[in-house]
Amino acid sequence: MLNKIMFGLYPYVAVTVCLVGCWIRFDREQYSWKTGSSQLLRGKNFRIASNLFHVGIILILMGHVVGLLTPEAIYHHVITTQAKQILAMVSGGFFGILCLVGLLMLIQRRMTDPRIRNTGTTSDIALLFLLLAQLVLGLSTIVASTQHLDGSVMVMLANWAQSIVLLQPQQAADAIAPVGVVYKLHVLLGMTLILIVPFTRLVHVISAPVWYLGRRYQIVRQKTAQG
Repeated sequence: MLNKIMFGLYPYVAVTVCLVGCWIRFDREQYSWKTGSSQLLRGKNFRIASNLFHVGIILILMGHVVGLLTPEAIYHHVITTQAKQILAMVSGGFFGILCLVGLLMLIQRRMTDPRIRNTGTTSDIALLFLLLAQLVLGLSTIVASTQHLDGSVMVMLANWAQSIVLLQPQQAADAIAPVGVVYKLHVLLGMTLILIVPFTRLVHVISAPVWYLGRRYQIVRQKTAQG
């Protein structure tokens, strides 16, 4: 039952909260929809840290989407399951390390610079450490994958993700049940990050610049009648 709740039902709760929460936040608090960049406070090493983090995480996310949601019947025309796992381990490890280095630099910058820390929020710091935990778990799954290079666990995780997309919660829970704890923790924390998107600066991930064109004007100073 716990497995079904966490891996069959929780994904839908996380996605629903994310979508509804983002909709409400965009409708009511458009000017809070931002990254909250602290580059103006201190530019030293910010660009390299930010680029490492963003390049790494974007390519990791793209790899997860393609790797988990592409059915075996399709990718077997191009690559075997075993080769696909090796490719995922090598590329995921490379971009994961890039992302980790950038994230550690950003954490060090925020935690050691008083001005940056004072202008941030508790949620900003908590989010950085949640991302750090998720990255460490992700890299740990690569180490665990060296024990089964046949791609069997990767197939189970893909079956879970595809069952979730096809609205088959019971099949999803059954598919992921046999995998190791480190994989399950990685999946759970990933869904939790999706759930908290509307309440953090992560909202900028799903933004597009075109939205700013339709945003209401912000009144900075209102004229008063002269007596």
